[in-house]
Amino acid sequence: MEILKVSSRSTPNSVAGAIASVIRENDTVEVQAVGAGAANQAIKAIAIARGYLAPVGIDLICIPAFANVLIDGEDRTAIKLICEKR
Repeated sequence: MEILKVSSRSTPNSVAGAIASVIRENDTVEVQAVGAGAANQAIKAIAIARGYLAPVGIDLICIPAFANVLIDGEDRTAIKLICEKR
């Protein structure tokens, strides 16, 4: 499964395009975000991606979960949003 990492400075439209592209190819993608700002941008991107995919008959669903990631040698908790084609 491909992993897209989102930061608080990520542009939601760009991330949405990446999500839509991966969904068209692989049917599933994992979006990871660490922190409130990054989670906000990730959720916006997923909402935009649903709009990109709906006209071609793809319904995008999202399953939230937690993930442990290593950043600069420090263990952090991330939100992972598993997006799938339904």
